[in-house]
Amino acid sequence: MSTQIGELAPASRSSNWRTPAVIILCGCAIGMLGFGPRSALGFFVQPMSHEFSWGRDVFGLAIAVQNLLWGLGQPLAGAVADRFGLFRVMCVGALLYAGGLLLMRYSSTPLSLDIGAGVMIGFGLAGCSFNLVLSAFSKLLPAEKRGLALGAGTAAGSFGQFLFAPIGVALIDNFGWQQALSVFGFLMLLIIPLSLALSTPPVASTANTAPADEQTFTRALAEAFGHRSYVLLVLGFFTCGFQLAFITVHLPAFLVDSGISTQTGGWVIAAIGLFNIIGSLSVGYLQNYLPKRYILSTIYFTRALATLAFIAFPITPFSAIAFGAISGLTWLSTVPPTSALVALMFGTRWLATLYGFAFVSHQVGGFLGVWLGGIVFERFGSYTPIWWLSILFGVLSALINLPIVEKPVERAVAQPA
Repeated sequence: MSTQIGELAPASRSSNWRTPAVIILCGCAIGMLGFGPRSALGFFVQPMSHEFSWGRDVFGLAIAVQNLLWGLGQPLAGAVADRFGLFRVMCVGALLYAGGLLLMRYSSTPLSLDIGAGVMIGFGLAGCSFNLVLSAFSKLLPAEKRGLALGAGTAAGSFGQFLFAPIGVALIDNFGWQQALSVFGFLMLLIIPLSLALSTPPVASTANTAPADEQTFTRALAEAFGHRSYVLLVLGFFTCGFQLAFITVHLPAFLVDSGISTQTGGWVIAAIGLFNIIGSLSVGYLQNYLPKRYILSTIYFTRALATLAFIAFPITPFSAIAFGAISGLTWLSTVPPTSALVALMFGTRWLATLYGFAFVSHQVGGFLGVWLGGIVFERFGSYTPIWWLSILFGVLSALINLPIVEKPVERAVAQPA
């Protein structure tokens, strides 16, 4: 059986040291490092806002820009990685990420915060986040290892959230928010050597290319966006970004407003990361046996129910941590079935690109979740309207995913001359 253009053959044919275990381990480490600091940025809202007399809408806009540019940059990063290999993209992304954190450390105006936390970290995440790790897993690993590897890569991002949330709180409390950002920035440079294990070769056209591999970038996009199931998947992914970004940035401040300590807020965010390890690994396993559309629908509906229960009762440390645990089970567990559905429908040739466009929808949702959260709070002094909007989106996405058809697209077979 021939190997698709742009894919490495199974790991046994690659460099001797790049075994499946090494590829998965290094990819998970990158996912942990990339997702950790950005999931802890919510803890910088209050100290930076107090020091510079900013409203929460100022910080909310910077993180909203970050989410939007992360999404818009993802298809470009994916296309470059698909065409020229992953390593260069990862290096540029890590440098931008580190530079953005360091610029954020010296930000004293909303504009400098927008450039550092928004533009640089946003594009940096597009180049070195777990999204590209998952596409590398799909290209480098044998088919029988991909499902669990996708779950592990997603869970690693959650472990980064579990690890960096309490570390971020401790660094801020003991050394100040400036030093905490400096530490985060220098840690991002570790992504560069780790990405060597995920390096994919540049695509070179050959005379014996299968019809699917002959597909151009524009044809791949036209095929995807003309496919009803892909469009439904993309629309449903919007809710995931809206909910996750709003909670990541605004939940710590919401808990403090409700009388919960900052330390407890740190453990709530950590609980989300810890339980998402369980959720992501479980979904990575279950998607080999259950329809992926039903898994996604269940995840979105469970989020809506958990949010409704959370805001319907008084906020206590117990209810906050319980909400974190339930949210964690469904946090990034949408990612393995979403990326697997894209690979199933269209193959892995343009996987990073097509998943990248799905991720644009995710990050547009993230932009609105963070931005509207800040605006609504400054105008009404409450996050209640956003909580209810999150519930509505969750129910709608649960319904949107049900009609998805889980099979490869039908393509014309090339006829011999």
